[in-house]
Amino acid sequence: MNPPMKTIWNVHILTLFPEIFPGPLGHSLPGKALENGIWKLNAIQIRDFATDKHKTVDDTPYGGGAGMVMKPDVLDAALNSLPAGTRKIYLSPRGKKLDQALLHELSAVANVALLCGRYEGIDQRVIDAQGLEEVSLGDFVLAGGEVAAMALIEGVVRLLPGVLGNAETVDEESFAGGLLEYPHYTKPASWKGMDVPEVLLSGDHGKVKEWRLNQAKAITKARRPDLWQRYEALNTGNIRQKK
Repeated sequence: MNPPMKTIWNVHILTLFPEIFPGPLGHSLPGKALENGIWKLNAIQIRDFATDKHKTVDDTPYGGGAGMVMKPDVLDAALNSLPAGTRKIYLSPRGKKLDQALLHELSAVANVALLCGRYEGIDQRVIDAQGLEEVSLGDFVLAGGEVAAMALIEGVVRLLPGVLGNAETVDEESFAGGLLEYPHYTKPASWKGMDVPEVLLSGDHGKVKEWRLNQAKAITKARRPDLWQRYEALNTGNIRQKK
């Protein structure tokens, strides 16, 4: 009986600058995982799908205004070249905000496409025709989607089986369980007059776990009230269900 085939995460980048990739993704953990065949990167040049002799990918916006808009026919052809069943994402500042839950969701999809816009954006009709999901890195604007694509890819890759040496790392880091991560300390135990918290030197795993949870709660409450409110709401509901 043959062993089950290893699932590979495939990401397709539609961009005007394929030479940017893999860039930082070719180093450290993502680079090793790419080398080991845990994930594959397919950088697609959008300009290859333009049909005129100048390989035109943009034009002036209807209604006037500054800048140029990427053409729907060219983008549609590029998107149609993707494997069937590919999940298609357009990286846009008006999209839903990227979070850890979405990264986990995407890590379970065999083929993900990331469309990197340029100029003033892309024609709305290709978004509608292709059913593109719009995803944002945050409330700010970049020159294009390539940097956002790299951030999303790295976030997904580190969740893939075999990438991180210790599976518990994913379970304890920021946003796991809805909280920001607790503080970390290492040797020396005393540095510049600051000591490592006594509980971390105690060897009592139960107390260490409790301290870390309390620290995570305090940091989340102080720095991200939105996350704290969501955490409280979810955990209050869980407590009520158990009663």
